[in-house]
Amino acid sequence: MRTVPRIVVLGALWVGAAAPAAEGAPAAPRLPPGVSTALYDIAVPADRRPTPEQVALGEKLYNDKRLSIDDSTSCATCHDPKRGFVDGKPTSAGVKGQKGQRNSPTVLNAMFNATQFWDGRAATLEDQAKLPILNPIEMGMPSPDAVVQKLRGIPEYVDGFKRVFGREISYDDLARAIAAFERTQYSGNARFDRFIAGDSKALSAEEKRGWALFNGKGRCNTCHAGNAVNPLFSDQKFHNIGIAAHKQDFVDLAVEALKVVRTGDAKQIDELALQTKFSELGRFLVTKQENDIGAFKTPTLRNVGVTGPYMHDGSQATLWDVVDHYNKGGTANPFLDGGMQRLGMTDREVDDLVAFLVALTSDDLKALERSELDRQRKARNKRPEKDADQALGKKGHMGDVAPDPDLAKKDPANIGEWGPTGATGGGK
Repeated sequence: MRTVPRIVVLGALWVGAAAPAAEGAPAAPRLPPGVSTALYDIAVPADRRPTPEQVALGEKLYNDKRLSIDDSTSCATCHDPKRGFVDGKPTSAGVKGQKGQRNSPTVLNAMFNATQFWDGRAATLEDQAKLPILNPIEMGMPSPDAVVQKLRGIPEYVDGFKRVFGREISYDDLARAIAAFERTQYSGNARFDRFIAGDSKALSAEEKRGWALFNGKGRCNTCHAGNAVNPLFSDQKFHNIGIAAHKQDFVDLAVEALKVVRTGDAKQIDELALQTKFSELGRFLVTKQENDIGAFKTPTLRNVGVTGPYMHDGSQATLWDVVDHYNKGGTANPFLDGGMQRLGMTDREVDDLVAFLVALTSDDLKALERSELDRQRKARNKRPEKDADQALGKKGHMGDVAPDPDLAKKDPANIGEWGPTGATGGGK
């Protein structure tokens, strides 16, 4: 990982122009092609741009296991820079070998998130940095004061905070430093970025077919649209796609949750999300709104080829599993997002779509991409989510049973379009 005055930048191809900085503020870095200057300026305005000194302190704190109760766990334990800032596990382990209920999302491009965590319970990177340190099964520190007292016993931090912030150690400044480091972790140098910039040879034929499916028959762009201005491949919203319905009766669970969740208590919501069966209620824990039951944030697809396993609970081991889940229309439940429907993709189309998703991996993560793709290919024949009959509308819960479309006569990217005689496959 390269550093430009201690600021980590992912991407060997530099094409973005640096935005002008306010007087006295650090200059904006030159950005890789997949990160727009407009988006960066909104996410990191001039008065919040991290200084190299803040980044260096934040990086040290991010990797320091002494921030945990037993000196066993750091931020990097679950968000490992060597693994694309994830841990490669279905759900993450914290102090004393305890396991949480949620999968660790990547820190890469987290600065652009409208909210943090799978359920959006933190508004900023600073808010997000504080909670894992205090969560009993993540880093286990009993209170902010206990964290501060521990750091004040470490001379290098006493000196470091004084040098960077000009004052004694505080929990707020700890969060500011970690967030400063995380604001340098942007990623946007994938094959797709060269393709969208005009290099027609950057994607293979298989990947190009996958891109057409992504925007057409696969309907991925409904929630994961990506373009030059907004390159995250996420609508930043929350959806129930049926993942949690494998395990829970949502109606009874929501009624029970309303009896125990105290509105506005961030600490309790954080603990319920990671430690209890209520984790599967997702965004509902934060909003208490019925239409948020089982809804989780649309994750970025940047580097998705190396950030598995997938979904909020890590239940999908491969990208083939993820696409199979969508292909059959998700899992039925009373709160399933209205946009979920069967897709009718063939095995070849699933392979093409997976190939495109892998093409969203930054070149800096190429070695990790190769090893992870090899692992997933070895597991692709298991396919626990695959149900061709349901995907093709020969059975299932997604409305009228539809005929198998004749793909030889129609571009897969256009399947499902409405024409003069109704939807492809018949009927209005």
